[in-house]
Formats: sequence, C-alpha cells, structure tokens
Amino acid sequence: MENVREIRLLRELITHGLWDEVADTCARMYVQDIAEALSGVEDEALPKAFMILPEDQHAGVFAYIELPVQHRLLEMLDDEAGRKLMAGLSPDDRTALLQSVNKEEAEQLLRLLSADDMRVALELLGYPAHSVGRLMTTRFVTLRPDWSLSEALAHVRRQGQGEETINTLYVTDARGHLAGTVSLKRLVMLAPEETVGQVVSGPLVTVQAAEDRTEAVRLIQHYDITALPVVDSRGILLGVVTVDDVMDVAEAENTEDFHKIGGVGAVALSLRDARPSLLYRKRVGWLVLLVFMNIFGGAGIAYFEETIEAVIALVFFLPLIVDSGGNAGSQSATLMVRALATGDVQSKDWLKLWGKELGVALALGLTMGAAVWGLGLWRGGSEVALVVSLAMVLVVMMGSMIGMLLPFLLTRMKFDPATASAPLITSIADIAGILIYFSIATAILTIPTT
Repeated sequence: MENVREIRLLRELITHGLWDEVADTCARMYVQDIAEALSGVEDEALPKAFMILPEDQHAGVFAYIELPVQHRLLEMLDDEAGRKLMAGLSPDDRTALLQSVNKEEAEQLLRLLSADDMRVALELLGYPAHSVGRLMTTRFVTLRPDWSLSEALAHVRRQGQGEETINTLYVTDARGHLAGTVSLKRLVMLAPEETVGQVVSGPLVTVQAAEDRTEAVRLIQHYDITALPVVDSRGILLGVVTVDDVMDVAEAENTEDFHKIGGVGAVALSLRDARPSLLYRKRVGWLVLLVFMNIFGGAGIAYFEETIEAVIALVFFLPLIVDSGGNAGSQSATLMVRALATGDVQSKDWLKLWGKELGVALALGLTMGAAVWGLGLWRGGSEVALVVSLAMVLVVMMGSMIGMLLPFLLTRMKFDPATASAPLITSIADIAGILIYFSIATAILTIPTT
C-alpha cells in the first residue's frame, strides 16, 4: 500500500520550498510514491522538485508520473536534462510517452535521443497503436545453447545491469530465433559445467508483435508468468512484455469498458486531469442519441392513451415495470460483456448461454411478478394485479434477453461488446416494456385501441 502520509508530507515540503527536507524525504521513499507526490504539485515547483532527485532516480520516478505531468515536466526541463531523461527511460516507457503526444512534440522528443535509441523508438512506434509491439521492451538478456552455465552467468553479470528483467533469460541461436527460456534460479543453482541447452525450459509461450495487446494480457494471466517473449512470424525474438506492463493495459482496458458500459466514450486521462470540454464531448453523443430513441417510448404511451384514460391506476406501475426491464437487461449485459472481454465465453457459446439466461430470467420475472401482485391488487383490483404481474414477468425476461444477446451480436459484427452500454440497453428495454405492458393491459382489460 502506498505511503499516503509521506506522499502528503513531500507535497507540503515542496509547496513550502523546504528543499533540504525534500531531498531527505525522497531518499527514504519508493520511486512510485515520489512520482505520486510530484503528480500533484504546482507546475512552478515541479522541475526543481524533480531535479533535486539523484540523477540515477530520474528515469525511474519519471516512468510512474502521470502522462499529462510528464508532458509539462519535459517542457520545463532544458535540452540536456531532457536528453539524459529520455536516454534513461526503458524502450516501452519511452514508447508510451511518444505515442501520447502529437506528431510535432514526438519529433522534438526523438531529437533528444541517440541514433540507436531513436532507431529503436521508431521501430516500436511503427507497430499498430494497440499492438504488443508498442508494449514490449527491447532490453533483455539472451544466451546461447552451447554455453556452460558458468559462462552464461558471467554474461548475465556483464549484460544484465541495464536490462529491465533478468529473472527469465532467453536462449536464441546465432540468427536470433528463440529456442527456449532459462530462469536465473536454475542458472545459479545447477552445476556450472552443464550447458544452457540442457536446462532450457519448455514448452514456449510467445506472442507475435503485431497481435493486439490484450492477447499479451491473456497469456500472462493464463500461464501465470512474469515476462512474455515477443517474436515475429519467423520466430525471431524481438522483445519482452513484462507483467507490470500488462497490469497497466488490463487497467486501461477495464476502465475503457466501464466507460463504454456507462455510455461514455473512452477517456484516456484521469478524471482529475480531464477538461470539462472533453468530458462534455465524451458524454453528449450518447445522451442526444438516447433522447431520440426515447421518443419511441413516448409514441408508445400516446398510442395507448385510451387504455391509460380507462384505468388510471396503470400509470402508477409504469415506472416500476419499465425500469425493472432495464435493470435486468443492464445486469445481463454487464455479465456478458465482462465474460467476453476476459475470454471466459466465446461468441459460439451464445445458444448455450441463451438457454441458461432464459431460465434465470424466467425465475427472476416470476419472483418480481409475485412481489408486485399485492401492489396491483391494492391499487386496482384483481385484473390490474394480473396485468402488472404478467407484464413484470415478460418485461424482465425481455430485458434479460436483450442484455444477453446484444453483446454477442456486436461481437459477431466485429464491434466491441462493451458498446452495449447500460443506457442503450435501458432505453431499448424501456420502449419494449411500454409496448408489452400496455398491450397486456389492453388485452386483459378489454379496452379498444384507436
């Protein structure tokens, strides 16, 4: 758990300009906590607070600072400080920064890099936006299968200092084809005269650089590994995706799904940093669309005007009936969207899940129908009670079916199932619920329609 007290203390020391105490406090804090503190200080104090850190901590702290603050900090640093900072970042952290700025700003940052670092940065940026290639680091240790373990260990000591991960080491041939992996533990514990090829682990779990980054998340979670090798179509090792990177991706994907389910466009920034204009643009589209959709609900009510005039008590139950359908649909959609996102179910499973959901929806509808029977009897008599309870059963079943099937339909059409947002499901269920409710009322109460 982050040290909230020290984070607040550091911010206060920076605010009051107590720089000696700032340096002492930072010396006993984790880089993640320092970054959290710096993300909340005023811009005037930000560059001095950052530069007071030891130079070997700059890249580590910067990597954990929120992206908008990273942008502002780089603008305030001079070219020499910026050059050292960019050089110290790992390739994946550097890629995350470069892809978060516009083209002109990215070009300025690239000029701060050495020729080798610029080449690597451009290669990673050349992969599709949400691909594994944008996520991987090119800093890893490779071994040859004919080396003895003592030779391999000496190589790790020489080459491993600047690499992001050495817990897992990668065995490649002279052309760079990945042959297997060796854990650092095996390298240390086994007899030094054994060869690397004799202790290679298998089978290999790899991902191709062009695949979507969610596939890397799935593989690391499924196989419970801390690092995933990235290869090209020929099996040549290109990079490594580490577990901390996929945790960030998983969080971003979950946040995006929550936004979509709520009928909000994906907001890349934190809510604290997002401007009101951005939040307005992300929310207004769905709301305007749903306004026009709800016109159909109003038209349905107008069509059954004579039914309503004949039995005014029906109006009392209208919000209760239609909201229950929307609520049931939202529950069902949330379960299905999440299951599809995690790979727990596939689009081919829709028929089996439809049958299961139908049974659950029927049980829910009967329970809720029985719950409102007494209210209907109290407000309008036995006929109204029958209308209300029967409508409740059918509306809950209808809402559940819509909520369950719509994510599968969107997946089949190559859309994100999270697009089946709660507001959309609710609006569709409301319109259908109005038609079902008043159609049953008209039929049972024998009221003619115009």
